[in-house]
Amino acid sequence: MKRIKRRYLLLQVDCDFALSEREFLDAVWAAVTRLHGEHGASQTGLALLHFDETRKTAMIRVNLTALQRVRASLASITRIADKEAAVHVVAVSGTIKSLHKKT
Repeated sequence: MKRIKRRYLLLQVDCDFALSEREFLDAVWAAVTRLHGEHGASQTGLALLHFDETRKTAMIRVNLTALQRVRASLASITRIADKEAAVHVVAVSGTIKSLHKKT
């Protein structure tokens, strides 16, 4: 059985309101589903590893093959919980350890 290669993304949410983990995750999944459909979303292997409400940062894991699709979906986010917001990719890494070094 072949091992699944993954990438870890550090994200910064740019918004003027308090953001919960659930609102962020719902916005990400909605963006991926909107651009690539349910089948495409299921192939991303997307998982939220960490979310910091005070700094508005998140760390997610995706499959390597779906990295560009997820990045395009994140760039398409303009609203979270019916308020203006944007999500920026700060760093991409192959390991969680090296992603922590980039913060």
